[in-house]
Amino acid sequence: MKISLSSALAATALLAAGATLASPASESGASFGIDGDPAKGKEKASQICQACHGMDGNGIPGQPVWPKLAGQHPEYIYKQLMNFKNNDRYNVQMSPMAMPLTEEEVRNLAVYYASLEQSGGTAEAALVEKGEKIYRAGNPQTGVPACTGCHGPAGLGSNLAKFPRVAGQHSEYVAQTLQHFRSHERANDPNGMMRGVAGNMTDDEIKAVAAYIEGLSR
Repeated sequence: MKISLSSALAATALLAAGATLASPASESGASFGIDGDPAKGKEKASQICQACHGMDGNGIPGQPVWPKLAGQHPEYIYKQLMNFKNNDRYNVQMSPMAMPLTEEEVRNLAVYYASLEQSGGTAEAALVEKGEKIYRAGNPQTGVPACTGCHGPAGLGSNLAKFPRVAGQHSEYVAQTLQHFRSHERANDPNGMMRGVAGNMTDDEIKAVAAYIEGLSR
């Protein structure tokens, strides 16, 4: 059974940390520090992105291993697309899509998807307690740090630091990403931070924290 975690819990934790909720992009994209045109980004998304990520950026029903991009930080989207384009990150579906993009098109897509509202998600009830413990406190015995250190208590991440928003993301995608970091199949994390974290996580811990993250919705 999946449940919606309380948005009040996330908001309380966020305010306690002295952070603020991410706001939608302005029409120019300037509020995010990226000079992009969301209207042009929308046009490009309709040509090459919507089949997997949807025009609303919340993915395609029945395909939870393709991530939600709506509400994601534009600096993070920009970095990932440029990494795919430059072969610093490889994915059999994404790399061929990103390689032909110009840098201007990458900026436009970043501010477009950042301007959209994420749909949120639900958590698998049986995994919430364990997932929350790992997310908020880590596992000191095995060297797994708390996820809150980079992604924040409400899972909203940081645009300037390029730490992604994880709240509301599909649990299947989060779990797959952690497994790819653990196996070093994905290695575009600065200073190997995520590879170090995931390398000490068990399959059960990955599944639990991924479920909890999906339920961290506004």
